[in-house]
Amino acid sequence: MRYLILVLCVLWTPAFAEQPRILAIGDSILAWHKWTGRDIPSVVGDILGARVENDAVAGARFSNTSALGRATGFDVRAQFRQGAWDMVLVNGGANDMLADCNCGDCAPVLDGLLAADLTGEVAEFVAQLRVTGTQVVWMGYYASARSGQFAGCRPYLVTLDARLAELAAATPGLTFIDSEDAIDPDDRSNFAFDGIHPSAQGARRIGTYLAQSVAR
Repeated sequence: MRYLILVLCVLWTPAFAEQPRILAIGDSILAWHKWTGRDIPSVVGDILGARVENDAVAGARFSNTSALGRATGFDVRAQFRQGAWDMVLVNGGANDMLADCNCGDCAPVLDGLLAADLTGEVAEFVAQLRVTGTQVVWMGYYASARSGQFAGCRPYLVTLDARLAELAAATPGLTFIDSEDAIDPDDRSNFAFDGIHPSAQGARRIGTYLAQSVAR
């Protein structure tokens, strides 16, 4: 009995009660593997000792004009819900380009998300998140082993990530971390069968990199 009481006392400590809370919102890159608990946000939570709720949805656009799409999580901004979050992990933008410009001439879509002067829907959303007091971590896209239908989006996504890095440098409480620094696109084992989404190994590498970057 004394041993049981000791165990309960160890578990119920201020550190346990104050476990950090992370909300992940975004598209399939963050949602991949979440049903098996091997998704990127879960890896981040495991390493940081945080409780993670992953609300990312495969196919979600950052900005979706469909009321049904927003109601069912296909708008990244609508995935956010109020809570005592210590950190919100976000990604998005690729599906906007695929849907709105078919990864062709995507300059207008890119500028609508985040223009060269750092205005746009992304900047507005980040400002809304910061009002809640939470730290915001934006995960940039990596180069895929096989870009497929997203091939034409690649230059625009690189520019989006560069602008996000600039926005983070100018915005207290916003951190940009480029997942491209975490995995080698030439190593096929980092990718799922489609060559676009991360394999469990790739998710582990990206999640570890994000967690280590946040910890620093």
